[in-house]
Amino acid sequence: MPALRNGSVSGDDPADVEGKGSPEGARMTKADIVHAVYNRLGGFSKKEAADLVDLVFETMKETLGRGEKIKISGFGNFVLRDKRQRQGRNPQTGDPILITERRVLSFKASQLLKVALNDEEELGAASLMERSVSRGADALSDRE
Repeated sequence: MPALRNGSVSGDDPADVEGKGSPEGARMTKADIVHAVYNRLGGFSKKEAADLVDLVFETMKETLGRGEKIKISGFGNFVLRDKRQRQGRNPQTGDPILITERRVLSFKASQLLKVALNDEEELGAASLMERSVSRGADALSDRE
């Protein structure tokens, strides 16, 4: 896999994908993801690449809809939580209002993703993995 640079995969900066010169304010859309899949994988038509991306998103949506977590190694976790009905206030008037119960989606980035996004080369993935393994070994030796 290509190295991460400034939070994006080398050569696939969202600004580059969208054809904009500045990454400031740039965003990646589903069409940009389809384009990246089409360019990187080859062997797929643009329609097949779009179907593949749609399938991934649909599978994620169905999984979350069943109340299951999505864990993507090296990327992060998506968790759907049910929030109860609660009392709130209208920020403009200060009047009390009832906030209805709802489901909220949260995402927690993995440590590897955080390191990659923050360019913390001294805490690179290999170093992070070594520390995790050594902590596990230390915990086992403490039990003995």
